Amino acid sequence: MPNPLPLVFDAPRRALPPRHFADLTDAERASAVSDLGLPAFRGKQLANQYFGRLIADPQQMTDLPAAVRDQVGAALFPPLLEPAREIECDRGETRKVLWRANDKTTFESVLMRYPDRNTVCISSQAGCGMACPFCATGQGGLKRNLSTAEILEQVRFAAAELRNRDGGRLSNIVFMGMGEPLANYNRVVAAVKRIIAPAPNGFGISARSVTVSTVGLAPAIRKLADEKLNVTLALSLHTPDDELRDTLVPVNTRWKVDEVLDAARYYADVTGRRVSIEYALIRDVNDQPWRADLLGKKLHGKLGPLVHVNLIPLNPTPGSEWDASPKPVEREFVRRVRERGVSCTVRDTRGREIAAACGQLAAQG
Repeated sequence: MPNPLPLVFDAPRRALPPRHFADLTDAERASAVSDLGLPAFRGKQLANQYFGRLIADPQQMTDLPAAVRDQVGAALFPPLLEPAREIECDRGETRKVLWRANDKTTFESVLMRYPDRNTVCISSQAGCGMACPFCATGQGGLKRNLSTAEILEQVRFAAAELRNRDGGRLSNIVFMGMGEPLANYNRVVAAVKRIIAPAPNGFGISARSVTVSTVGLAPAIRKLADEKLNVTLALSLHTPDDELRDTLVPVNTRWKVDEVLDAARYYADVTGRRVSIEYALIRDVNDQPWRADLLGKKLHGKLGPLVHVNLIPLNPTPGSEWDASPKPVEREFVRRVRERGVSCTVRDTRGREIAAACGQLAAQG
């Protein structure tokens, strides 16, 4: 096996933010409340405020005695994030937020409203260590992992914005923002558990409406399967052949295409969920007809009906040599993949005019 790539699992040694209520398990919440000298039922009250009413400021928690709000705020609800910049497009249906953490680290989330659903795309790391050359986040490198609470705060903010705007409800969450989620495994899994837990201990969003993306950390894919969380797995494959993938997705030098697809099959078998294959279509790089044929053949052989290809027209980053494939090429690619018995669609593109590709806003500062 080749030597491990740097930064595949280990973020730079930077302190995580202070402990927040959203970082804690049920048992840890009970202990934290007890340490403050408060009765046990206050823990459930706080959980209902945070996950149910989407409130993170104890001063607004009207069922909490005014005399203890400052104490609870200082101990359990330290401010973690502030919006450094917010931009929108699609007539206000797509809104991107650049978050600034306490240590001045920045990362992004995008809220997208559709007629039948409301989706937030969230970050799991500030930056990314996977070094994919066509990705704005990968070009910037990895700054640090996000805490569980920093991940959940992106969800809470989106849910509160929808509710306060017109009574809307957050229905879908995708871990497709900045970072490699499975390289921040423990905190991402903890966040997922709180996202799907029923109120008052979580946001109560269906596991089937949560998608965790990865560039192909095969052992972590298998480990996630064994968690039996039954979220959707999205594998960013981008090409079916090892020669090109070694360049497009450098972690492929450690876990080759077949090994990653075997791990994806394991995930599908354990969870019963169809795996989504993400494929950024790049002009004259990975959009050749023979690659479409090979992709369809490999996926049909490895995953059978338990797979769907999600073609992504590349959102070019400023100064990049990479560009999206022409529409006729895109249509031919879809046709060839489908011809081999594999479901394939083209993702709806949102936010091109607001630099909505992951990392573009952070790169602008």
